[in-house]
Amino acid sequence: MRLTLHTFLTLDGVMQAPGGPDEDRDGGFSHGGWSFPYAAEDSGAAVAGWFSHASAFLLGRKTYQIFAGYWPAVTDPTNPIASRLNALPKYVPSATLKSADWHNSTLLGGDVVTEVAKLKESPGDELQVHGSGELAQALIEHDLVDEYRLLSFPVHLGSGKKLFREGARAAALRLIQSSVTSTGVIIARYVPDGPARYGSFDES
Repeated sequence: MRLTLHTFLTLDGVMQAPGGPDEDRDGGFSHGGWSFPYAAEDSGAAVAGWFSHASAFLLGRKTYQIFAGYWPAVTDPTNPIASRLNALPKYVPSATLKSADWHNSTLLGGDVVTEVAKLKESPGDELQVHGSGELAQALIEHDLVDEYRLLSFPVHLGSGKKLFREGARAAALRLIQSSVTSTGVIIARYVPDGPARYGSFDES
């Protein structure tokens, strides 16, 4: 399976708590719910289309708990997101969770990099990661992401957890598709493109 990472971002790179005020208050974060004012049918359609390619989900502990507290109650079989999340395998790397009771969920023990590498060798279309900021750091560091799907919202917050954090390994990405929603959200798909490259405009 290809590993695809899906994230909502502010223009200053923050991914923390896009969905609601109490989603993640770590570090005293007070801007939760920043993506809500920009919701639109076209962005929802793009996300739903991505979910149609999922064969399994890889979710960090916090994202798993947020999802498990909401999506099992959405029982409409025609809902393109709930139908996939509720039915397909879900893998959760966590050293603190004692159980994962949402249907078809499995806790991953041991080294997360090794476990994810094994999952990627399984048959299927996409192993999808949604949100899961702490997990994303390990995936980025060990070059396990095959495609980034980033939704950049027209807002900057000045604080909060970022997708690409201080000290992250430098690397280049190549844009393969982009669009803009009716509310100004830039939807972009990137694939890894080797190490970061450098040069100079100084001709002296």
